[in-house]
Amino acid sequence: MFIQEALNYDARISILDPAKDAPCSSLCHEFVNGSFQDFDTVVEFGKDKDVLTVEIEHVNADALAELEKQGVAVYPRPSFLHMVQDKGLQKDFYSAHGIPTAPYRIIAHPQDIIAEEQKFPFVLKSRTGGYDGKGVQIIQSQEDLKHTFDGPCVLEEMVDFTKELSIIIARNKQGETRSFPLVEMEFNPKANLVEFLFSPARVESHIEQQAQTIALNIVESSDFVGLLAVELFLTQDGRLLVNEMAPRPHNSGHHTIEACTTSQYEQHLRAITSLPLGDTRLIEPAVMVNLLGEYGHEGPVEYRGLEEAIALPGVHIHLYGKTHTKPFRKMGHVTVTDTDLNIAQQRAREVLRLVKVVSC
Repeated sequence: MFIQEALNYDARISILDPAKDAPCSSLCHEFVNGSFQDFDTVVEFGKDKDVLTVEIEHVNADALAELEKQGVAVYPRPSFLHMVQDKGLQKDFYSAHGIPTAPYRIIAHPQDIIAEEQKFPFVLKSRTGGYDGKGVQIIQSQEDLKHTFDGPCVLEEMVDFTKELSIIIARNKQGETRSFPLVEMEFNPKANLVEFLFSPARVESHIEQQAQTIALNIVESSDFVGLLAVELFLTQDGRLLVNEMAPRPHNSGHHTIEACTTSQYEQHLRAITSLPLGDTRLIEPAVMVNLLGEYGHEGPVEYRGLEEAIALPGVHIHLYGKTHTKPFRKMGHVTVTDTDLNIAQQRAREVLRLVKVVSC
């Protein structure tokens, strides 16, 4: 999706990816098959590039720091990636800069928790390696502590929230910033992944303003360059708390391709190449549906119900070109636009009923 926007700017795109059959391999100008976690591979790939960016946080940030020393423009900056890769450092960053977040403490290992001193339930997050709902556990009882992951964790108090929200902000090297409208997310309870996204979020205007202020505080206090998604909880008493953030185009911004004047992908390109940032206004209300692999299906992918879905008004299909599906794997998304958000929601739920991602 980034490449599709970059081609409009006649940008030459090179990609490093560990999968030989990565969907992007047939779209970019140069494709290198290799690990983006290997120091030497990343340095060799990036040494002759004008600008380097990432579409996943789990890259070798030390290698990116070395490239930055050599004069390559790397955005987001490696120092920010180092912090984002460690949820403990993330939480400490929030505390240091007055960014509201759930109370927490950092622990060496889940088994170090003394249950008598900890009120159930609470949330455990692995400090490193978590992605797409992995590395997060809700601990309801002493018994759950016997089945946690290993290694350093962040323990968070459970947040009594009414909505999960996300705001995406862009900042270029010159310090110009633009935020996209706040969005509301609805999660798949089994996979802990976003299933629906609603834009605009159904919140009062002061909540929208508060979210924009929080996002602006993060990018300005860290001298951030690029695109940043900030995921938030709206509590029962009307407060916003930062849950996590992702320094890249994000699932909560896919709808911007059709719904906003500038997509998140074009905005990311503008930010990292020091261009003026684009207009982020919402053209029309939108609902995004993630297309996840069906439970019990693993193998070559087959999409059922697409023809019926695209016959509905305002339906826009995006398939990611992944050849194999597995349970809850993100295989694509559908954006439904309409002048009435309620109608868009109804159609989006119909799309979810119709489209099934199964194995052949």
